Amino acid sequence: MRRATNGITTRGKSRRDLVKPAAVKVFLGVSAICAAGSQPALAQSYSFSNVVIEGSTRVDATTILGFAGIERGAAISAAELNSAYQRLQNSGLFEKIEVVPQGSTLVIRVQEYPTINVISFEGNKRLKDENLAELLQSQSRRAYSPAQAEADAAAITELYATRGRIAATVKPRIIRRSDNRVDLVFDITEGKVVEIERLSFVGNRSFSDRRLRQVLETKQAGILRTFIASDTFIAERIELDKQLLRDFYMSRGYVDFQVLDASAEVTRERDAFFVTFTVQEGQSYDFGQVGVSSEIEGVDPTEFGDLVTIRRGATYSPGVVENNITRMENLALRKGLNFVRFEPRVTKNAQNQTIDLNFVMVRGERVFVERIDIEGNTTTLDEVVRRQFRTVEGDPFNPREVRQSAERIRALGYFGDARVDAQPGSSPDQVIVNVDVEEQPTGSLSFGLSYGVESGAGFNIGFSESNFLGRGQSVGVNVSTGTDSVNSSISFAEPAFLGRDLRFKFSIFYTETNSENSRYDTRNIGISPSIDFPISENGRLELRYKISEDVISDVEGSEASVPGDPDVSSAILREEADRGALITSSVGYSYNYDTRRTGLNPTGGLLLRFSQDFAGLGGDVQYISTNALALAERKVWNEDVTLRAIFEGGAIHMLDDNPSRVTDRFFGNGKIRGFESNGLGPRDLNVSNEDALGGNYFAVARFEADFPLGLPEEYGFTGGAFLDAGSVWSLDNVNGGVDGTDEVDDGFHLRSSIGLSVFWTTPIGPLRFNFAKALVKEDYDEERFFDLTISTKF
Repeated sequence: MRRATNGITTRGKSRRDLVKPAAVKVFLGVSAICAAGSQPALAQSYSFSNVVIEGSTRVDATTILGFAGIERGAAISAAELNSAYQRLQNSGLFEKIEVVPQGSTLVIRVQEYPTINVISFEGNKRLKDENLAELLQSQSRRAYSPAQAEADAAAITELYATRGRIAATVKPRIIRRSDNRVDLVFDITEGKVVEIERLSFVGNRSFSDRRLRQVLETKQAGILRTFIASDTFIAERIELDKQLLRDFYMSRGYVDFQVLDASAEVTRERDAFFVTFTVQEGQSYDFGQVGVSSEIEGVDPTEFGDLVTIRRGATYSPGVVENNITRMENLALRKGLNFVRFEPRVTKNAQNQTIDLNFVMVRGERVFVERIDIEGNTTTLDEVVRRQFRTVEGDPFNPREVRQSAERIRALGYFGDARVDAQPGSSPDQVIVNVDVEEQPTGSLSFGLSYGVESGAGFNIGFSESNFLGRGQSVGVNVSTGTDSVNSSISFAEPAFLGRDLRFKFSIFYTETNSENSRYDTRNIGISPSIDFPISENGRLELRYKISEDVISDVEGSEASVPGDPDVSSAILREEADRGALITSSVGYSYNYDTRRTGLNPTGGLLLRFSQDFAGLGGDVQYISTNALALAERKVWNEDVTLRAIFEGGAIHMLDDNPSRVTDRFFGNGKIRGFESNGLGPRDLNVSNEDALGGNYFAVARFEADFPLGLPEEYGFTGGAFLDAGSVWSLDNVNGGVDGTDEVDDGFHLRSSIGLSVFWTTPIGPLRFNFAKALVKEDYDEERFFDLTISTKF
């Protein structure tokens, strides 16, 4: 087939011609003209009145001539002819090119790259085909490009590298088919996960390697390395680790801290990394003189100075400075002082290692927020991100507020990354705040088996979603069973109820138990809506309502009338069971004060909780139930050891003539280690069952220390020691025995225990092994030397 257009003649090949082995050559037709080293040959020039293009089927002649850059009738040299060939080659469209001068005719022969028929992957087990396909630029039914195939292979290799498989190799190859088509296949050798064998530090004197490893996002490989993803090496994570180290040291007063180097070396076998951080700590500084001054005429700084909570001699921390600035700027806004900024001007006194701080009130630039643009939130609604800002469009622009908003967005846990910056707006006094987020999975479905000394072996299933339908709402469904118990719950929470900082929660629960050391069963079912909100920087208040039904059943000996019958429960329990199913309708509140939330003191914190529930708003039961907890903890010895003191107590006071029931009273389970479940407190010794009855009051004091065991950190083992003391006491009805004529001892009897703990961090949660010895106890108390639980946090 021949085609001629504007002096360009094309001789096409049928698409059914098979592609021959790749070859590239250029004929300049100058074998007789262009002898090696011959000056006349170098000066040879050509002029073509006709261009013949052969072999093109998909690419038209005009496009080919455009790439060649040759004009008809124009004189060109051999070098320019060679450049034309190079341009054709660089177009990436042709597998074979020949440029052949034939007198006044230039023949350009091309063989186009074949069309990709299908793309497939071989050898991949860890990553699915659809995940790999998302990375490719090569596509079916388009021309095959070796350069693009190599680039795609490099992208796949990079993805494997981010998963810790830096030894992975990807090789593209083609399988030729008919009609100038090929199948593109990526042969993948995944290799093994390249783990971080050792994380070490150079230059650290104030903190141990173990303590600094806890700061980093990167983790050492451990014995559970198969289940842990953070022990793989990701180069991008190193920069985050460097910033985390800076934040750690700065919050402890090391204002001169620097990360001098962060190096990662791979072993000769390419199966492990050694990561080393070289740091320069400097000295820790404390706060010296702190004051507030004003450069704004007519503004008295005295009222703002009263808000400063920095104590002279306290360890310097940028977080403390930021919190005080925020507090003063909020006061300025309430007083109608817009565009007022508080600049912290520091004076470092190296001799006595103190920093004098002066908050200077200055007039900031009159800049407003034109708009807030949010990108990348494919699932999460704009309003969920937007409500993390304390400013809206049209408000004065505050750079500090933008930084804090970015931190709040990251703290949501909905995004793998969140970047917030400000750019000039449509006018000099306007800025546009850009928010760029990257979504990440927020839901989980879990199945598992569990074991506890108290609950025995059990099965659990749970579903949780912290960003339900992208609205920032959380939904949870949990069902767990033990040897003698069933616990299930459904919960829903809206963190921004009515568009404000109000957290609304609604839960439904069902519990069924066959109490250990007591021969009776209980069932509890109910619903509880609640709402909580901040009332101070560190305090939150929760208001709640609960309605539930409680049943006591299968009390042994309920039909017995003869004293001394075997398997007889206390008359107290039988009387409580005879009352049947009772409805409890209560309202309550909880106040929670937690300085650990703000991190103002990075080496310690305080937690206070106080709650009360008032039953009697309808229902069958009337009482006031009060609970209180105080916790203080501090890290010592270069923060390797944590000391903790916990004081907890509770009381229930009945408001009618009916006594409390076992479903209302306290048992102190888990409060004092070294005792069985329901193993301490008032007990009816006048019956064969010797049932544990619980008490109207409980009080405990726990003292704990957590410390390293000297084992490699990657094993996940740490140790602890504890001392517990307290008691459960007081009953409304002490008429026990078989017929209610024997009095039960419900007095305050102190119990105490001492023991050691082993903590093991596992993928299913932190396990805690307790080995306890009761020091002070009653003869009828039930002891437990060993206890295994999933460790919880207050």
